[in-house]
Amino acid sequence: MKLNELKYCPGTLAENFSTYSPSCLRNLFRSKKVSHVLPYNQPQQNEEVMELFINNRKHISISGVQEKLSFLLEKNVLRLTKEGEQGTYILKPIPRDLKKVDQVPANEHLTMQIAKQVYGLNTAENAMIFFKNATPAYITKRFDVKEDGSKWGKEDFATLAGKTKDSAGANFKYEYSYEEAGLLIQKYVSAWRVEIEKYFSLVVFNFLFSNGDAHLKNFSLLESSKGDYLLSPAYDLLNTKLHVDDTDFALDKGLFADDFKSEQYKKSGHPAKSDFEEFAKRIGVTENRFQKLISPFLVKQSFVETLVSRSFLTDTNKRGYLLMYNTKRNSLGAVTK
Repeated sequence: MKLNELKYCPGTLAENFSTYSPSCLRNLFRSKKVSHVLPYNQPQQNEEVMELFINNRKHISISGVQEKLSFLLEKNVLRLTKEGEQGTYILKPIPRDLKKVDQVPANEHLTMQIAKQVYGLNTAENAMIFFKNATPAYITKRFDVKEDGSKWGKEDFATLAGKTKDSAGANFKYEYSYEEAGLLIQKYVSAWRVEIEKYFSLVVFNFLFSNGDAHLKNFSLLESSKGDYLLSPAYDLLNTKLHVDDTDFALDKGLFADDFKSEQYKKSGHPAKSDFEEFAKRIGVTENRFQKLISPFLVKQSFVETLVSRSFLTDTNKRGYLLMYNTKRNSLGAVTK
């Protein structure tokens, strides 16, 4: 891909833009005119840049398997943070040890945009960005850092569940159910009836878009300006099935704390609408609200296809992405239109 031939905003995927659109600049960079090209060569091509990136990794505190780098915006230029500086952006380059690794940034960006633009989920602001040689990366704005550089309180669900590597072993973030995770919201969030609906929609979305990495550390509660805690914006959303042969759910127990499965689930091996109806009931979503919340996921959303077509995935992976979406939608009991 040639960086001077962009047709869509690398943030919102809006058409007829050769760089970030005004709405992307407003939401992601406080309306500063930031380039979609980083002021760095790809680290593998330059030893001096590689040393900068290695040093940056030593002091970033974000956990996770995928490489993450800390950036901040200085005037209108993004740069790596130095020791002692508080970063406000996280850059995720192409990772290692996965199939189709070069597609990971585009996959995460597309999935996050679909979550926000099609289903109205609250997501971390994000975009595609490129090294000087056009190698892609994914960039996201930190939602736990205030304008003055101090931080909002944030607790991931592994912490809320009392699970650590020392207390629960290497798979601590996977050994749970989404039902139990939902009950954590009831326990720790005063306005839980509102937040539990956001959580329910996010769990359905993760199923529909084959996000098999929605483990306990990828859900968090975030301090609000009023001092209480709410469900944080969604983050780390991507179709993992493009890269690994995983299951429908990241958590070992799946939706339920027990072994409940609908008849459709038992026959097909995949959850159906009735499973999510039972799940909604168990976490405190009322029946009439369940019907309203599940409805957007059951119908074919044409804008999903539009965003996929505009994404930075290759044509082959665009087709695979849509096939997985339609297969999961059919599993939910949708009628193809």
